[in-house]
Amino acid sequence: MQIAHIEITPVELRLHHPYRAAHHVDHAIEHIPVIFVRIETRQGEVAWGCAAFEPQRTGETLEQVLRACHACADRAKDLSPLNLEYALDALVGITAGTPSAQCAFDMAFHDLLGLATRQPLYRLLGGFRDRIQTSVTVNVGTVNEAVAVARERARQGFRILKLKGGIDPHEDVARVRAVRAALPHHTLRLDADGGYTIQEALEVARALEDVLEMLEQPVPAADGVTALREVTERSPVPVWADESVRHPAAALEIAGRHAAHGLSLSLASCGGLRCARQIEAIARAARLATMVGCINEPALLASAGLAFALSSPGVTYGDLDGHFDLADDPSQPRFTLHEGWLIASESPGLGCTVEL
Repeated sequence: MQIAHIEITPVELRLHHPYRAAHHVDHAIEHIPVIFVRIETRQGEVAWGCAAFEPQRTGETLEQVLRACHACADRAKDLSPLNLEYALDALVGITAGTPSAQCAFDMAFHDLLGLATRQPLYRLLGGFRDRIQTSVTVNVGTVNEAVAVARERARQGFRILKLKGGIDPHEDVARVRAVRAALPHHTLRLDADGGYTIQEALEVARALEDVLEMLEQPVPAADGVTALREVTERSPVPVWADESVRHPAAALEIAGRHAAHGLSLSLASCGGLRCARQIEAIARAARLATMVGCINEPALLASAGLAFALSSPGVTYGDLDGHFDLADDPSQPRFTLHEGWLIASESPGLGCTVEL
């Protein structure tokens, strides 16, 4: 299999509902930048990848990611997707500081491998299961807004709700309790997006001890592992690291210092499937659970996240709802959603079509 042509296409995708989180305090996000990568081989196969990113999360800018993608395209023409480890390793230096660009080519090369073998990617990666239950996000808002959104998500079949928080801990407690009163049989998670101090995180955890399944990224990733570990050691609610899990070395430090009960990773932020597999291997060795998460991202990227989530017994939690609120997503997945469960397609590779 030989690469004949690579196209890099930046687009801006609109969200149905403005997105607010602890790291977007001053303004709501209404559009997200995405860069699609299309690779065509001399044999006529077409594979896709995409770079989606949140500047507040990884520090990337559109200009940096575009430059990295074009540099990867120049280098990738001389690489064979069938020599996957060699090909992806050759792009590591080019994508330094731009994990979303690394993820885009990682996805596309894995897609090509699936197309070449005529196998769905989740099977190539391990094929442990063919479906996983996902949570769905309830964005920051008033108590009444949270309850209304939660009820609507419940009507859509979701049984796991992840409430965004981290701006006002007292309001977060009120919103979680209100949703619990409205939907007493649903599983609730709270994602603080690093918005709490250590003391605030502990107060929230104690207030919601019998309500929450997990408290995700309670303190800023910039505060280091020490702060996260202190919350983990004293919290009555399981604590999960998210923004702190940027790369395998970070996962190793968290695992080695017992700084979290579980690790949440998103392909866009860690650099793709190759890095995600390394992080998950560290988590399994440390007997930590793994959750595959997401950012606001196209269904194409969700397809890759789902393939990884289904591949291993070490991945026990799914949070793959980042494409649900996109109003004009050009990618169409072949996986299905039923009663909150994401079910794999048997189409080769990522099993996703893109119309730009």
